[in-house]
Amino acid sequence: MSAPATENLPTRVYISDMGTSERFSGTFCIANAQLALTKNGDPYLACLLSDKTGQVPGRRWNFNEEAFKRLPTEGFVYAEGRTQPFKGELQLIIEHIETIEPSPDQLRDLLPSSERPVQEMWNEFTAMMGTIEHPAMKALLQAYFEDEMLMDQFRTAPAAKMMHHAYLGGLLEHTLQLLKLADVVCPLYPKISRDIVLVGLFLHDLGKTREIAYDGAFAYTDRGELVGHIVDGAIMLHDKAEQTMRASGVRFPRNAITVLQHIILSHHTLPEYGAAKRPATPEAILVAMLDNLDAKTTIALSAARPDRARGFDLGGNFTEKQWAMDGVKLFKPDPLA
Repeated sequence: MSAPATENLPTRVYISDMGTSERFSGTFCIANAQLALTKNGDPYLACLLSDKTGQVPGRRWNFNEEAFKRLPTEGFVYAEGRTQPFKGELQLIIEHIETIEPSPDQLRDLLPSSERPVQEMWNEFTAMMGTIEHPAMKALLQAYFEDEMLMDQFRTAPAAKMMHHAYLGGLLEHTLQLLKLADVVCPLYPKISRDIVLVGLFLHDLGKTREIAYDGAFAYTDRGELVGHIVDGAIMLHDKAEQTMRASGVRFPRNAITVLQHIILSHHTLPEYGAAKRPATPEAILVAMLDNLDAKTTIALSAARPDRARGFDLGGNFTEKQWAMDGVKLFKPDPLA
């Protein structure tokens, strides 16, 4: 369905520029759509609406199950309504909402992307990986780099569907940030294998190129739902190692590939967070901690101190509950400002 005619509606305003108590209309990504109940037991739509500049809660009161079934839980919608302050944050009170198929121009307004140029990040990334010294690790990296389709996906994919670095180019940006952290931390621990840490960081999230679809609203692929990036990354590594040995005759040290697979399988640290194994080597522990450091810090800064000042900053000192941080509300002000 095409978006409704908007000539009689207010000009579209991006989420980051929205003020309080004003009209809005336009296309949005919708996520986490749920049919909830008020205290009186009346059904309403609760969702998250986003564009390339940000994400805010949306509410459509007096919404029934039949209308809910016509909406995607993850996808694109056209919505009209008004903005409303709520507990120091902004929410969108939706008066009309319907599913749409956005045009290419509308998609560019909807999908967030890294603020850094991809080529600039790629140049930094390849320079960093060029410092790997072990011949077998260099040969393994070459097998990955020669896979042009995979590397194009690596440069384009988001690092997550909703949490940290959830924008086009986010996977490359997250990986590069981790390599920079490792470059600082590894010299503090001379017994750590820097080559294994750097290669492990490159590979730890590479399965997300198969897990997340990003040609529209970010969503999990069927393979992502059934296999997931952690197991898929370990499978990809097995295939690339076999390819490397066949193509170049390189023999890997006895435990090298197993240890790298272990890093991929354990980088979420605990089974309840998706890890297939708990980290059990010094390198796996370091990779998991660096990954958690960058992910959690990025989520916290994005929520509490976003890059773009919001037009609807209502002066509240705390964010909404951050479910990626176990539901904690983050204190927003810079204490030394």
